[in-house]
Amino acid sequence: MHLFVVQRILGVLLMVFSLTMLPPILVSLWYDDGALIGFTDGFILTLGLGVFTWAPVRNKRQELRVRDGFLVVVMFWTVLGLTGALPFLLAENSTMSITDAVFESISGLTTTGATVIVGIDQLPLSLLYYRQQLQWLGGMGIIVLAVAVLPMLGIGGMQLYRAETPGPMKDSKLTPRITETAKALWLIYLTLTAACGLAYWAAGMEPFDALGHAFSTVAIGGFSTHDASMGYYNSTLIEMIAVVFMLLSGVNFALHFLVVRRRSLWVYFNDSEFRGYITILSVVFLVVSIALYTMGVYKNWSESFTRGLFQAISIGTTTGFTTADYSLWPGFISILLLFTSFIGGCAGSTGGGIKVIRFLLLIKQGLREINRLIHPNAEIPILIGHKSIHRRVVEAVWGFFALYVASFTFMYLALASTGLDLMTAFSAVAASINNLGPGLAGVGSNYASLNDPAKWILCFGMLLGRLEIFTLLVLLTPAFWRK
Repeated sequence: MHLFVVQRILGVLLMVFSLTMLPPILVSLWYDDGALIGFTDGFILTLGLGVFTWAPVRNKRQELRVRDGFLVVVMFWTVLGLTGALPFLLAENSTMSITDAVFESISGLTTTGATVIVGIDQLPLSLLYYRQQLQWLGGMGIIVLAVAVLPMLGIGGMQLYRAETPGPMKDSKLTPRITETAKALWLIYLTLTAACGLAYWAAGMEPFDALGHAFSTVAIGGFSTHDASMGYYNSTLIEMIAVVFMLLSGVNFALHFLVVRRRSLWVYFNDSEFRGYITILSVVFLVVSIALYTMGVYKNWSESFTRGLFQAISIGTTTGFTTADYSLWPGFISILLLFTSFIGGCAGSTGGGIKVIRFLLLIKQGLREINRLIHPNAEIPILIGHKSIHRRVVEAVWGFFALYVASFTFMYLALASTGLDLMTAFSAVAASINNLGPGLAGVGSNYASLNDPAKWILCFGMLLGRLEIFTLLVLLTPAFWRK
């Protein structure tokens, strides 16, 4: 393992990340909101840490191995989560503890959207902007940035790309070179962000709010500049714009690339994962809307329809925006929505959860085992579309699912041991590992009431979900560290 090379890359990426504190500095200067010191100190400390990490090993140049790629990704997200907390801690008149600042930072970078802040509307505008920017960078920006920077450092980037890119089908590249892949993903991400922001602005949002919500919508993050989230605007048009861009952002970005290159929307509908994604969300939306109406939560069908549609898409894609406190809805609806987040978005998207493609493979594998009971000697392939899935991929999906369940159970028990009631503990772990944000019971609106040990457990859960289990847990195995 090339630890010096890993240290050099980490130093460079920290220096690059320090530059992301410059836009909030400009926002603070523009609005004179009193938060300038926190960002300038955060910028200096992060830049200094990056230089201190990079300088001693700046001449160490070796090819990055797969193990090194895993280590870079995990260290980068962990260190970034810690340094990203500096503006929250150093802001003038800040009352946030270290635990709360780290929780807010990691929640933003992992695009979870869980918050410990009560009184978001009263925050300085530069801090509001910074929270939204964290999610945007966490969604795809940092991934693409890291992939694009590595070739300029003189080392191969494919190892990091494979370690970071979500989903079981991640060996395929959109373009022959990894840098070109990074540029393609960046352009799609940037275009969606710009289109979303302009649409919000045209629908009546202030430019500041439009940009901030575009950041968190396309990142499938869920942070808002208001305590009431999307419900603050009380606008059906804004909610429907959010629905469209949440749906688009939950789709495999490689699929967006192919649609643009082939100039045909049929590419979407020829993809099995996309069809499964739309089908699952459509069924959940219809069930939730009908249940809201028949159970008398809302008196008219139109409100049941729009609230059901928005929350089904928001929770199903693991975005986490709310127009109403869904944890207060009848238990059947709340649990259904929470369970939908376990499936999440498509592989290669900014969404969280198990991912639709894995969910489909798990179902198909289960059906195959039932058929084998009837026909023990039959060779029954698992097909996605018209392609047979290799046995190794199916094994990896089952391995992922087993580790997911084991990790969920362990964190659930650990959280319950801190004194939380079982529903709060269950939904908090689900919302964290699925990078969802809002949970049920005690974490329906925010996570401020949780004790510090519970928050650190959930920070681990958010990182685990963002790095899709394997990338983080592989570092905890003795075999990883053996020569």
